[in-house]
Amino acid sequence: MRKLYAESPVLTAEQSLESLEVEEGFTVQLVAAEPQVIVPVAMTFDESGRLWVAEMTGYMPDTVGTGEDAPNGRIVILEDTTGDGAIDKRTVFLDSLILPRALCFVENGLLVAEPPRLWYVEVNGDKAGKKTLVDAAYTEGGNVEHQPNGLLRAMDNWIYNAKSSKRYRKMGNRWLKEDTHFRGQWGISQDNYGRLFYNNNSENVLGDYFSPGLGSANPHQRTVDGFNRNIVPDNRVYPIRATPGVNRGYMNGVLDDSLRLVNFTAACGPLVYRGGLYGDAFEGNIFVAEPSANLIKRNIVRDSGYFAKGRQAYKGREFLASTDERFRPVNLHLGPDGAMYVLDMYRGIIQHKTYLTPYLKNEIGVRNLSQPLNCGRIYRVLPKDKKNPQPVQLTADPEKLLAQLDDRNGWVRDKAQQMLVDGHYRQIIPALRARLQQTDRPLGLLHAMWTLEGLQALEMKDIVALLQQPGQQIRSQALAALPSILNAANKAPVLPLLEALATDPQQAPAVAYVLPTLQKTDAVAAARILKTIWQKFPNDRFVADAVISNVKDKEEELFREITAWSADTNLVIRRHLKKVITDISNHRKAKLDEALVKEFPRGNLIFKTICQTCHGADGDGIQSLAPPLNHSEIVTGRKERLIAIVLYGLTGPVEVNGKVYKAPEISGDMPGIIHNDEFSDGDIAQLMSFIRNAWGNKAEKVTEKDILKVKQQYKGREKSFTMEELQ
Repeated sequence: MRKLYAESPVLTAEQSLESLEVEEGFTVQLVAAEPQVIVPVAMTFDESGRLWVAEMTGYMPDTVGTGEDAPNGRIVILEDTTGDGAIDKRTVFLDSLILPRALCFVENGLLVAEPPRLWYVEVNGDKAGKKTLVDAAYTEGGNVEHQPNGLLRAMDNWIYNAKSSKRYRKMGNRWLKEDTHFRGQWGISQDNYGRLFYNNNSENVLGDYFSPGLGSANPHQRTVDGFNRNIVPDNRVYPIRATPGVNRGYMNGVLDDSLRLVNFTAACGPLVYRGGLYGDAFEGNIFVAEPSANLIKRNIVRDSGYFAKGRQAYKGREFLASTDERFRPVNLHLGPDGAMYVLDMYRGIIQHKTYLTPYLKNEIGVRNLSQPLNCGRIYRVLPKDKKNPQPVQLTADPEKLLAQLDDRNGWVRDKAQQMLVDGHYRQIIPALRARLQQTDRPLGLLHAMWTLEGLQALEMKDIVALLQQPGQQIRSQALAALPSILNAANKAPVLPLLEALATDPQQAPAVAYVLPTLQKTDAVAAARILKTIWQKFPNDRFVADAVISNVKDKEEELFREITAWSADTNLVIRRHLKKVITDISNHRKAKLDEALVKEFPRGNLIFKTICQTCHGADGDGIQSLAPPLNHSEIVTGRKERLIAIVLYGLTGPVEVNGKVYKAPEISGDMPGIIHNDEFSDGDIAQLMSFIRNAWGNKAEKVTEKDILKVKQQYKGREKSFTMEELQ
């Protein structure tokens, strides 16, 4: 098998297109290739159907990342002037960027993510105008693989990110920034109801059951059930070629007997398909890119109540796969023509240097995967019977935009809403309000409601009417929009409706999530409704976490009230609340000692760069990524064991404080850093001394001698450890 794949030829775009195998009934069309586009990683469409693409030209020029900080990234505009589906015009909008990774249109400008900063650049024709710094700390720590991205402008008019707990919104000349749930790793998408879906590199599809603006009112909650859920737990992949060039290909179980990847290792770029072009069977499906295995997976997701659950569409095959090793799909986008667009970096190296193993370095060298660096392709996937669908053109005509809120293509609906909001078309408000009466077409109705919210014209009478509709999704969305308008002057008519919905098992969590806003204007009513909810559903885990989101700094007070109400120690709400109270106690004891930062400056810096993005700034772990370091017996126990883990990595289940963490709850693998030349033994000793004494930890420091001893003990080792080996 290795002889068969000893060489990995660089293919032209036309040759690489021929290497693609796609689902029966579909065809793949080349939209753009080098030199029109180079290393594309993210894109968006304007109202004319043109592609605006972020080119991450500086990513990993070689196995040590030489020149990665060079300002050679660009935002380019790609245009099809002939209507044949192929790009024939390229315009550079913005250049001299360092590793740009996301972009998003807002009003008359473009948000551009260029770590660590988030910029807003005005668009003057096709030229960049005034540049405003929106967030100087858009990314905080992390390396290229572990920094925020996405910039998804969601249905609720806020802009969300993957690998981030921030959301943004432009209000007049101000930029609002708020905390939200931490989500995903690379790429983010929404469904027809504005719920967000994402993943991390080893997990197929993660997502939320509720609207994204809900559920983050209590920062003491480490996790909130109903957010960051594992939607498709099956992580199996089915490449059509050998894929030895994966970072841990040497480990048992990573590759099968034919040297093909077994499970996701670089899942990214999820897309909820809402295009209306592929047929009903594909609506709401979630496609996921896997560049390490040169494929795109299709998942079928269904709702049951507010739950979203999914499965892979096929066993033993994929929606799209390639025999070309350099086919690297890293992002998927829905287009104004209803097609799925595939961004292909087209390169050999996709693993960042921070975690690059000697095994993969060898694979790169043997098959000369370092070159080329100046390629990139964009494809679109079409049904065979729809050869060249044209993109829908949107114009600044509020009446036409109103009609397009009902378009079959979700991209068109989203864009029409955004253009109505950005254009401040207040003359359309009466027509939008009239659209709320047409409940037979719920998708357009929901966009009309959120357009009113974006124009700051949504009124309580609108919400009250929608909360009385029989459709569950209409009621849920009305509840999600309620916090943006609820105040002391307009609360009266909605209170009886909240009281009634509080006893509905399908709506109770969403009702609880809006009560923190009611609490500000009517604490008595909020407390009364909250009590109704937890007494009605004390063993519903989603209700429990929704209730706890209301009681920031009053958790113990609620715990006493529940204890007095029922002696049952196994009530779900009681157990969830007890955990939050314990976490608060641990966190209070875990404030980072500034003297420690001064004592171990390199350790603190490396922690922020490498460890923080998975284990959290407070060391308490991040749901779906990694377990806690704070109060961890693995961190504070035998230093030789911790050194071995940090140097060589850890795979499989790990027990911390009596809880077993394993995939898919967290990523199943932690890479080691022994092969990263950036860090000396002294640096690594500082890192481990830092985490062994940060927050609530207290343990013996680690020295360079300790590091050297462990390196000598395991000289020549490449594979990660398991906890069984280290016991």
